[in-house]
Amino acid sequence: MECDVVIVGAGNAALCAALSAHESGARVVVLECAPEAERGGNTRFTGGAIRFVYSGVDDIRKLVPDLSDEQVANTDFGTYTEEQFFDTMAEVTQCRTNPDLCEVLVKSSNETVHWMHKQGVKFQANYGRQAFKVDGRFKFFGGSTLTVWGGGPGLIEALNEAVRRAGIKVLYRAAAKQLIHDDTGVHGVVAKIEGKTVAIKAKSVVLACGGFEANAEWRTRYLGFGWDLAKVRGTRYNTGDGIRMALDIGAQPYGNWSCAHACEWDLNAPEFGDLAVGDGFSKHSYPFSVMLNSNGVRFLDEGADIRNFTYAKYGRVILEQPGQSAWQLYDSQVLHLLRDSYRIKQVTKVTANTLEELVTKLDGVNPEQALKTIKQYNAAVREDVPFNPNVKDGRGTAGLAIPKSNWAHTISKPPFEAYGVTCGITFTFGGLKITTRGQVVDTEERAIPGLYAAGELVGGVFYFNYPGSSGLTNGAVFGRVAGKSAGEHARR
Repeated sequence: MECDVVIVGAGNAALCAALSAHESGARVVVLECAPEAERGGNTRFTGGAIRFVYSGVDDIRKLVPDLSDEQVANTDFGTYTEEQFFDTMAEVTQCRTNPDLCEVLVKSSNETVHWMHKQGVKFQANYGRQAFKVDGRFKFFGGSTLTVWGGGPGLIEALNEAVRRAGIKVLYRAAAKQLIHDDTGVHGVVAKIEGKTVAIKAKSVVLACGGFEANAEWRTRYLGFGWDLAKVRGTRYNTGDGIRMALDIGAQPYGNWSCAHACEWDLNAPEFGDLAVGDGFSKHSYPFSVMLNSNGVRFLDEGADIRNFTYAKYGRVILEQPGQSAWQLYDSQVLHLLRDSYRIKQVTKVTANTLEELVTKLDGVNPEQALKTIKQYNAAVREDVPFNPNVKDGRGTAGLAIPKSNWAHTISKPPFEAYGVTCGITFTFGGLKITTRGQVVDTEERAIPGLYAAGELVGGVFYFNYPGSSGLTNGAVFGRVAGKSAGEHARR
């Protein structure tokens, strides 16, 4: 089998790379290790929100042409500038993000989203997740103004339709095993396709098959003690094979190998993502909650920042709690603010009409201490500050060892609801080092001819934390870059 460019993976980054390479005039083959029914990698499990630079409502309407005049009149879409995106990346990564890669991500984000739209990806305003109504008008916040129609599954369907129209061949149950290489570079891959080992000769290879989050042994090796107990939020097929193949030929490991995107996930969710539920196991309305561990005490600041800037690091904190679990407590004052994922059938939830009843229903939690903690918290809430879910409102607590900095309100008005959560790992931050053209570099900082990478197996973009909705942007931007570079290399 021969082609110009082989793409390893079939998620957002991989399919964007395939389309981009095709636009460069290359003959492209995509290898997906999963069966067709499970195609799409981690993208299939996302909510579909995307972070990108935009100048205002006119820019939004180009991507959402069916946005009505009434919606525009009742909504403050705001703007999201390059400076804001850079500041966001600097803040959440503690200024460790690779500046060159970050510049490509930020400055290419708007153009890439419009390119995706031209490929057939449909967007809609992210109401319900990134906008709350105050004084009769919705206000967007946090930089995640748009989401894909149909979420992650919708994105995969749209990209696969674009791939089909382009005549790009996709092979399923096709697991890449090693790179074909010599002193002059990479010349294809050896893959096991439907159980048979096949050498696929190519002029360029793009690795875009995810991190190692589904590999319990690697999680424990690189992330540390207890990470083998984390639940995998997405696909079972992201086991680090793309990273391993590149390291085997001298590629440079890079980035934050000891950290990962890990969020609040339903306590009784399965060990790997469930395609029927998708992102529904996520429990991301915690800024409006009080969170207790099994000892019945609070262990983090639920309102330290908006959800977009804390959720991807709080999964690690929950994993460190006794029993790797916690409970989110809400009262009737904020139940209307909870995301739709709190209303799925497969939810770990208890309800009560009194606090005394509620704490006895929190499985595994010390009820006496839990009740004491809630009462101490209620007494510390600064009720003189107005509550506003669209901004960091400064409505916090006073005198607590662990404060709640924003959106504090007393847990006092029944009915009460509580949701059990654990750690759900999404993707790992460590991976391969690439240039701004998507070329994989070796341990001597030399680009490896014919080898490119994109998506979650690229290191150096995210450290410690992650801005919500930037994963799809990162995959699309660098998928497009890597595909174009691979196609140009193949033509040469």
